[in-house]
Formats: sequence, structure tokens, C-alpha cells
Amino acid sequence: MWRLRLSQGDDEYDDPFLTSFNNNVGRQFWEFDPIPGTPEEQALVEKARADFTKTRHQIKQSSDLLMRIQLAKENYCGQPDLARVAKVENEEEITEETVVNTLKRALRFYSVLQSEDGHWPGDYGGPLFFLSELIIGLYVMDTLETILPNEHKREICRYIYNHQNVDGGWGLHIEGSSSMFCTTLNYIGLRILGQEIDGGDGSMHKARSWILHHGGATYTPSWGKFWLSILGVYEWDGNNPLPPEIWLLPYFLPVHPGRMWCHTRMVYLPMSYLYGKRFVGPINDIVLSLREELYNQDYNHIDWNLARNQCSKEDLYFPHPILQDIIWKCLHEFAEPLLMRWPFSKLRNRALKTVMKHIEYEDVNTNYICIGSVNKVMNMLCCWIDDPNSIAVKRHLSRIKDYLWVAEDGMKMNGYNGSQLWDVALAVQAIVETNLTNEYGSMLKRAHHFIKMSQITRDSSGDFSCWYRHSSNGAWPFSTSDNGWPASDTTAEGLKAAIMLAELPSEIAGQALEKNKLYDAVDFILSLQNSNGGFASYELTRSYAWLEMINPSETFGDIVIDYQYVECTSAAIQSLKQFNKLHPDYRSEDIEACIDKALDFIESVQLPDGSWYGSWGVCYTYGTWFGITGLIIGGKTYENSSCVRKGCEFLLSKQLPSGGWGESYLSSQNRVYTNIRKNDDDDKSVSLSHVVNTGWAMLALIEAEQGKRDADPLHRAAKVLINSQMENGDFPQQETIGVFNKNCVISYSAYRNIFPIWALGAYLNKVLMITRP
Repeated sequence: MWRLRLSQGDDEYDDPFLTSFNNNVGRQFWEFDPIPGTPEEQALVEKARADFTKTRHQIKQSSDLLMRIQLAKENYCGQPDLARVAKVENEEEITEETVVNTLKRALRFYSVLQSEDGHWPGDYGGPLFFLSELIIGLYVMDTLETILPNEHKREICRYIYNHQNVDGGWGLHIEGSSSMFCTTLNYIGLRILGQEIDGGDGSMHKARSWILHHGGATYTPSWGKFWLSILGVYEWDGNNPLPPEIWLLPYFLPVHPGRMWCHTRMVYLPMSYLYGKRFVGPINDIVLSLREELYNQDYNHIDWNLARNQCSKEDLYFPHPILQDIIWKCLHEFAEPLLMRWPFSKLRNRALKTVMKHIEYEDVNTNYICIGSVNKVMNMLCCWIDDPNSIAVKRHLSRIKDYLWVAEDGMKMNGYNGSQLWDVALAVQAIVETNLTNEYGSMLKRAHHFIKMSQITRDSSGDFSCWYRHSSNGAWPFSTSDNGWPASDTTAEGLKAAIMLAELPSEIAGQALEKNKLYDAVDFILSLQNSNGGFASYELTRSYAWLEMINPSETFGDIVIDYQYVECTSAAIQSLKQFNKLHPDYRSEDIEACIDKALDFIESVQLPDGSWYGSWGVCYTYGTWFGITGLIIGGKTYENSSCVRKGCEFLLSKQLPSGGWGESYLSSQNRVYTNIRKNDDDDKSVSLSHVVNTGWAMLALIEAEQGKRDADPLHRAAKVLINSQMENGDFPQQETIGVFNKNCVISYSAYRNIFPIWALGAYLNKVLMITRP
């Protein structure tokens, strides 16, 4: 039986290689317990698995039922004094009692999911390339059997098969149409895990047929070519160069990697090491067999120079500009041959040593978690190549479980080690918005504890600027303190939540965060404003948008630099405004100037139709919620701001006949607002509401005082949320609602609970109780 463990080290195994800044607060991982659960538990788990598999082509996102089954047994408090869930009919008026009962039921259920340390655990998966990269990495390190024993393999295979498309391929993510990148990687991953060529009840044959029908594995994009080269089923000569010497360039050059977005920088850092080494794992029977299985021609006759720039049209989201191809050709034909020969090989060796030092710095300052799963696996492999018996390798292996998550669809790999702080900060605001103090219980005290324990109270070690890191003292991370990477919006949301909790009685929320720690958070936020008033995600924007022309990924958009975002900028405005009310004597002039510039930025990036493009959530609904809220908190109103009016008009124009909003991830990918459509053969023309999109739209409209002008759209939307609630107080898991780099979705599993609670709380207190006697 799989068991979720929370905020624990590996005490059971006395793991000496696990390090932590705060005694593992926020850590979440799954372990297989050979002792079976009760017959009732086993029946619930098997039913959840069977139900998911049965509907996997219609409902792509799991509902985290294994976690819910476990926590319901451990924490269940019941709902004895609440009436059964009642549906609100179309013409029926919503009563205050109905909303309060819905919120009470939702809060009591959500309290069941909270851990002792205050965070809400959950799935942060969705992309379908994470797992196979881990499998390849562990395989070439000869640690696969140790780290992924049979129980893990079984659940990984379940997950990969569950998310195979009808045509035999796998998409970039669980919602996506088939791509060469993920079809090739997942096919290889299954083969390494022991699946036969024609195994999986014909699924393997369908996958291989898809690959061959679309040209073979030479048409996988650059990230796929990279991993295939490491495994030995593709030649390094078929890759565009990733020279580690770029790390030796002077920093003033715009193309220096220290100026790039930190995720891109941290991924291409180990990539350049592995490319510079031309590392290839052991050539064995499975590798030789894959060389035959993946191509339409004999492996030894493949033209690797031609293959370098081949990419399947299904994967080609960001085509190479001609200039980029010229650069790669020159590096490949002239620079690389020189750097492989003495005396220029000395420069290559020096570059590799420099890169390895940067890898070690990232590892140590993140407790070997790293900024994300992609560079985590690569860094681990680099450390193993450098010294297979090193402490660094052992510490990396200890942290793999932090990325693995088990649900009814199987075992997946998260993009981060979770979204713990982000979810807690948003959940606090949602809970406080309800104003149902008798329902808070210990939730806010626990959440406050987690927020206080998760604040980063140090800068990265040594002279962090030498490692191209921004100051982190006073910031909050996206996940846990052990991850160590600060972000602008997570810090802003953490600060907002900390201030809200400080204004509540201590018997409800616990002791307030110390004043100097609030000051540190404000200093961090102010340090991240760019000259145009906008805020990027992790650091200042360090280079120019034209550098996107050297984006080599083919698959992702806007990855080269850290762009400014409406979400980050709005969150900064909201947190600084809230702080300034509580502490008007601290840097008041700086805060006022910052907010004024930030407001100008938000207005400047509004689109002609009144929307804002959301880069971290789907999509225009998400961005417009932040855009409107930032402007209003910053002092604008519906009456004096055409931007607010246009934003409200945009949202109202997208409300569905059902009363809700439902936006597809295709909006992010294609940059055109697209409704969610029914995903079956009955009627794909029907647009569907989504509880999270509906929550975002309601919050924006309520902030803009829509209830005073015409409350009917809000009443209709509230009915959608009320009628969506399940009997136990939970809300249904619908389409994936998170996104990154324009083209890839990722799960924010807590949103299905947070945003209905938040929106209905705001509706109750700012609409229903004001507009009705």
C-alpha cells in the first residue's frame, strides 16, 4: 500500500546524506508499505485506479484520490451538522444560508487535507517528459533498480500507459496531442523498465508505429536528441552545439548565460557539461535493440548532420530563425573540431571545470533538490560522471523521492518538489475571505507556522553574485525553504498572507511574523522591479527580448530571459499596498514610487480586447484577474480607469450560458481565447465551465464592484460553484489549469479547492450581504 509521508526526513533508514535548512518542513513523498491497508482502503484504491483508466481519454487529470483516501482516514472530522448538498436551480435565488453551508462544507473538507506542518500536499505533475529523463539518467548510472524497485516500476508503467493517446503517441503534457519528443522518450522509458517490444496489450506496437510513421527518432526536438545521445541511441554529432565555453564569456555580453532566465540557465548548464564531455552510457542489448526500433533506416547509415535540424511538425512550436541555424552550423563545423584538439582542448577542460563548480553551487544551495526536476536529473548525472562514489551523488539520490507523486493514474514526476508555499499563501487568503471564523479551527495557525518556517532568512552561500544569483534574504520560495530559490510573486503572496494573519487575533492565527522579517520581504520585492515598472519571476530581467532568436528548444516559447509578467507585477502591488497600510513608516516613498511604475506597466501590457495574457495559469482569465486586481488595489477604480472597465467587459463577454467560465490551455498555446470543449464523441461543440476559471473571473469582477452595477453575472457564476460541490465538500478535478513557457501545462491540484472557497467567500461578504437586505 502506498503511503504519503509529510515533513519527514528518512529517519526510518537513518539517511546520513539528507540535508535540510528547516528540518524538512514541507517535504512530501510517497513510500510503498508492504503491509496492506484494510480491505476497504484497498477496494477504494483499486476502484479509483479502474475508474481513471476507464475514462482516461476523456478526463486526463487525476483527482489525487490516493492522498484523499489516506488523509480522510487519518484526519476526517465529519460534517454532522450540515444539510446535504442542494443544487440551486436556474431561476432560484441564492440564499446566504446556502452559501455559508457550501463554504462550511468546503472548509471542513479542506482542513482534512492539511498536514501537521501547515501545508496542503498535492500533485504538481502534467508534463510527460520528466519521468523518462529520470529513467534514462538512473539507467546509465546503474542505480535504476535501487531507486525504482518493482513497486515503483509498476506505478510508473501505469502512469505512462494511462496517458498514452488513442493514436499511440504521448503529448508534451497529459492534455496534449501526440509529439515525437514525448512519444520517443516514453517508449524508451517503458523499454528500459522491462516492457517488451510488443507489450502493453499492443500499446508498445502502437507507440513504435507512431514514431516510425512520423519519420523516426531523428525528428525528435533538441531536448529529445540530447537524452537519446546520453543513452547511446543517437549520436552527439546529430546535436546542435551546446559549448560549455559560453560560461567563460565576459558577463557584459548579452548572450552570457548568467543573463538568462534562471530555469533556462540551470537546464543548459548541465546540458553543456554533458555535451562537452560527449558522455554516452553503456552500450548493451537494450540500447542496440532501440537503435533498430526507433528508426526507419539502418542506424549506421543515418546522416547525423542532416538530423541536427530535423524536428517533427507536431513538436515545432518555436522554429529556429535562419540566424540561429547559421550560428549552430558555424559552431558545429568550425568551433567544435578546434575545441576537441590540443591546445584548444585546454579551454574545453577549463570550461567544464567552471560549469561543474556552478552545478555544485546549485546543488548545495538547494539541498540537492535543484530548481526543478529537469536540471535535478542532469545535475545528478554530471556529479556521477565527475565522481560516481561522491557524497554529492548520494545526496542527489536521497532527494529523488521528493519529486515522485502517486495518484490513481500511477506514479508521476513533479516539475518542482511541490507547490507548497504558493498553495498555502493563496489558501490563507481564501480562508480569511470567508470570514467564517468558527470554521477556521487550527487551519490558519498551522498555515501561519508553515509560512514562518518557509521564509528564506539567508542569501545563497558565499558571494552569490559570482554565481549569478539574486539576493534571497526575506523571500519566500515556490515550494519549500530547502528548495531555496526565491520568486517575486511567491514572496508577494507570502507577504500578503503573513500580513493578513498578523491582523487576526493570535488565538485564531498564532503569533505574527516579526516586523524585521516583513521588512526583509519588502526589501526583496523592491529589489526586483525593472526599469519599466514590471516584475519578472525570479530575478531582474538581465538581457533583451531579441535573444529569444537563439531559443534552441523548438518546443517552448519565451524561455531565454526572465520576462516581466502581469501576475508578478500585480502581486507586488497588492503586497506592498497591504504592507504600507500596516507599516506606513517603512520605505513609504520607495513603495509609492514602485507602485506607480508597476501600475503603468500593467496598463501598458493590457491587450486591445481588454484582457491580459496570463503566463502561469490558463490564461486570459488568469491574467485578467491579476490585471484588474492589481490596478484596483493600486488605487484605480472602475469609474476612473478605462483599463479596469475594458478588463471587466472582456470577462463578462466570455461568461458562458451556464454562468461560469471555462478556458482551455489552447488559449496559452495559440494566444487566442479558447473555451474548454466537451471531450467526448457526443457533442464537442458544448463549452464547459471550470470551477477555477470561474473563481478567477468572479474575484476580478467582485474587486471591481460588479455587484453594485449588475450582480446577475455574479449570482449565475456562484450557482456554478455551489452546484459543482461534491457531497464530501470537495470540488471536482477538471482540466489542467497551470501553464509555463506558453506551450506546456502543469497541475495545480489545490486550485480546485482554493478558488471556489475564495470566490464564494468574496461573493458572500462583498455581494450577497451588501446587495440584499
